[in-house]
Amino acid sequence: MSIKTGVSHARKADGTDYYRSSITFQNKHISLGSFSDKEMAHQAYLTASSLLNGTLVADIDSYQKSSHILSFDKWVMLVNLKCHGIYCRNPIFLQNRYFVYYLDERTPLKFDADDLFYYMSHKIMRRGGHLFVSDYGMQVNILSRYGIKNYAVAGRDYRFANGDPFDFRYGNIEIINRYHGVHKTIKNGKDLYVTKILINGEYIVGKYETETEAAIAYNKAAHLLKEKGFFKDFPENYIESIDEISYAKIYNQVRISKKIRSFVVQNI
Repeated sequence: MSIKTGVSHARKADGTDYYRSSITFQNKHISLGSFSDKEMAHQAYLTASSLLNGTLVADIDSYQKSSHILSFDKWVMLVNLKCHGIYCRNPIFLQNRYFVYYLDERTPLKFDADDLFYYMSHKIMRRGGHLFVSDYGMQVNILSRYGIKNYAVAGRDYRFANGDPFDFRYGNIEIINRYHGVHKTIKNGKDLYVTKILINGEYIVGKYETETEAAIAYNKAAHLLKEKGFFKDFPENYIESIDEISYAKIYNQVRISKKIRSFVVQNI
């Protein structure tokens, strides 16, 4: 069987033949994909070769004008290699002080350069409108890297400062509500933090001047309910900005609403 340049023959477990395409550039062996037809595999090699040697224009947009033999992911990887001399195993294109991760042709995600190493080794997937990576066998929402909880709602708990929901650079993400049960509002031009807890319906724990007080108030209400035998898995707010002594002082002083205390007396 005659095998063309950049193509190797292989066989699946069921005996079906297929062809692997690959190319070597700057002493790096790069897989271009697998194909059912050896001519397609060779065309993939020729396209990659033309891109890397300068015959094809090395930019992302020119993929629309290509033969589409290469997958879009591979195209991005090769363009980045040609332009920047770095081969990433994910569809990443480097920019000045940030990089673009192409989820698909129409969805470029922007990240700070500090995240490059992480996303070079973690593939981003999308399911049900959520973006996540596989980390130690678990599906991890990429928003968790910013301290945003899984239950958080865009526009309420966090927002994108420039209005671009695909710009994940740290300076563009503003966290509005970082703690369980705590929601920021404005009263008379000043920030006010409202704490609510879900029991049989939503109960207001209280309104507080600081986010820390509001978060600790949630913990205090949850502890009271648990101590009285209300069996519900209330999440715990962890406040890293204060030490244990300061936490205990606020915990003892913070007040929770009469409705919560009355619920404990009447229902537990």
